[in-house]
Amino acid sequence: MLRYIVRRFLGMLLVVGAIVVITFVIAYLIPADPARAVAGPRARPETLERIREHLGLNRPLFLDLAALVQGDWRRAVDTQFLRYLNHLLHGDLGTSYYQQRPVAQILAQRIPATAQLAVSGVIVEVVLGIPVGIISAYRQRSIWDRTAMLMALFGVSAPSFWLGLVLLYLFGYRWPILPLGGHGSFKHLILPAITLGLAGAAWYARMLRSSMLDILQADFVRTARAKGLSETAVLFRHVLRNAIQPIVSMIGMDLAYYLGGLVLIEAVFSWPGIGFEMWRAIRNLDVPVIVGTITFAAVAIVVMNFLVDLLYAAIDPRVRLE
Repeated sequence: MLRYIVRRFLGMLLVVGAIVVITFVIAYLIPADPARAVAGPRARPETLERIREHLGLNRPLFLDLAALVQGDWRRAVDTQFLRYLNHLLHGDLGTSYYQQRPVAQILAQRIPATAQLAVSGVIVEVVLGIPVGIISAYRQRSIWDRTAMLMALFGVSAPSFWLGLVLLYLFGYRWPILPLGGHGSFKHLILPAITLGLAGAAWYARMLRSSMLDILQADFVRTARAKGLSETAVLFRHVLRNAIQPIVSMIGMDLAYYLGGLVLIEAVFSWPGIGFEMWRAIRNLDVPVIVGTITFAAVAIVVMNFLVDLLYAAIDPRVRLE
């Protein structure tokens, strides 16, 4: 088990390193002038130059070859990328051009709202998806099964932002029983959580049904029934225990993806989370916030994937032997 953990941890570090490089390149490619964003559109050229020098934007990206040839190692490695890496290692994601606040502080204020929505969405997925998958597997080819799988197909195919707009129109405008957006009460959470959870519930139902149908035909299930075990015991002790393993992995990855920010859903419902902040930053070309959000989301997904791998290995010992 320890060898498996070390191997996965080293792989996670490599992925995080690649993420750092990619986000730096993204920041460089975004068509925005950081100096002008800080100083304003009417700033003088000498002011812009001083800001660029202060931010290190006049330094080479990865390596100062001229300084390297001259043997000046300190200047050779004083590059934009290494400054960026040094700031990351100290928890500094930069300062927002428009809010004039540290990006880490902005994200810290947004994380609770996104976490609340993410957990609520996963709860909707589990509460709806798993029972539907179980019933469909036990009632294969019945009217229930066909109807449930047809609805699941619709849930998988429908874009989340479109579904959110439909729910907003129906329950916020047509029959105004829920608020159109915002944050602060349980009512504000209902529509975003349902919008977020329906697609995942559809995936869970289809995957669990398929997995259970295979396991129901297995020899150990027939043996359990031959021993006189009740269908409830067969379901929970043998069938569901084996069929649920892929769902556990999906739950972890969904939670990580949601924690990384749900730009479209949070924008549709004006939910003040990381995704909503990302949407505002894209509109304003606020590069530090864009890059900081991408970095946080990517690292959150990688770390959660690592934890899910460990949980999956604990559930299924065969994974550790691969």
